[in-house]
Amino acid sequence: MSVTNRELESRRIAAVPSGVACAFPIFADRALNAELWDVDGRRYIDFVGGMGALAVGHSHPGIVAAVRDQLNRFTHTFFGTAPYEGYVALAERLNALAPMAPAKTLLVTTGAEAVENAVKIARYHTGRRGIVVFSGSFHGRTLLTLGMTAQVNPYKVGFGPFPGEIYRVPFPYAYRGISTQDALSALHALFETELNASEVAAIVIEPVQGEGGFLPASSEFLKALRQICDTHGIVLVADEVQSGFGRTGRLFAIENFDVQPDLIAAAKSLAGGLPLGAVIGRAEIMDSVHRGGLGGTYAGNPLACAAALAVLDVLENEGLLARAEEIGARLQAGFERLRIRSNHAEIGEIRRLGAMIGIELVTDSVSREPATDVTTRIIQEAAQNGLLLASAGRFHNVIRFLVPLTTSNELLDEAISILGRSMENVSKLQAQHGRRSTRRVSQ
Repeated sequence: MSVTNRELESRRIAAVPSGVACAFPIFADRALNAELWDVDGRRYIDFVGGMGALAVGHSHPGIVAAVRDQLNRFTHTFFGTAPYEGYVALAERLNALAPMAPAKTLLVTTGAEAVENAVKIARYHTGRRGIVVFSGSFHGRTLLTLGMTAQVNPYKVGFGPFPGEIYRVPFPYAYRGISTQDALSALHALFETELNASEVAAIVIEPVQGEGGFLPASSEFLKALRQICDTHGIVLVADEVQSGFGRTGRLFAIENFDVQPDLIAAAKSLAGGLPLGAVIGRAEIMDSVHRGGLGGTYAGNPLACAAALAVLDVLENEGLLARAEEIGARLQAGFERLRIRSNHAEIGEIRRLGAMIGIELVTDSVSREPATDVTTRIIQEAAQNGLLLASAGRFHNVIRFLVPLTTSNELLDEAISILGRSMENVSKLQAQHGRRSTRRVSQ
């Protein structure tokens, strides 16, 4: 007997803590490439993509075959007891592809774990404790990474105190009036007033902020950070958990800026949705930690390693890095067509690097007041019409598109059409509500 969305939602509420939020009351039954079907048989275009973990789409046959083959041999040994070729082979592949050389790779389980280990390694290597991060950043949900994360609600509220020695400066956000020079001036002021640069172990930055609103850093800013790190012996860490593995048209987003970080924290699309993270970095830094100081029970799980090796094959064999730019350009052109002013919200800015694209919604182009409520309604309306999307940004007024790089042009165009229709429907509902409110006031 089949189960329904309604039944499963009731069971979820009864069995799962309310702190585990679910954006839509739908339950997945099966998925393929960029499409997902719920238990009621309804089909969706999935542009949330496992919250960025599915750059090669759902259930890619190459990944399924690789995992199945590994499953038939063994599922887990703990690499520290009985190592296996998959871990070594994946590290070799990532080292060869890394923007720094020579490189070495530590495999872990999640993105937050990758960021935490990058901080551990930077602190051990430098003998320092200070960590510099940026406004709008998101680095994970552990206590350390929550301390590094810049969003209070819903991530940090009520969970403190957080670890110390974390310092924050602005991230360039031209649309909101923060220039590259503003951000650099704030960093220099931090070194003058809060801590000396000689006390900083690492500067950790997302080359393209994810939760922060799909904000790409400028090449000028990243190059300035590289110079500052070189001058003061600071480790530059690129948090590529969301932006890595092809989404921006390069394997790692920071490659678009011609800047070499010292360490890269990666996860999400690395293993096609299986839990796997990595710290990839300069060999001399990675080797600085004492024997036994790094690792974890499930770190570099054999099934996830098999999936990751298959992901790298798919990215290369199907030309998905080049496809990312094609997808981004097609979506941007579609969004420009939708950029029609309404009485309630409009597309204030379209930001993208490759296929990593977001649209910021505002009430009007002059005040640029965030259209937060409208953004939420549009995302819900789009889901009703068969398109799954997610919000981002400090004001939750950015619609982000985490499109599988295997998505066809036909699905892209269908998604643009659904988004446009959803925006129109919400605008009409807003107008009707405004008229009803006016009538009530006049009465």
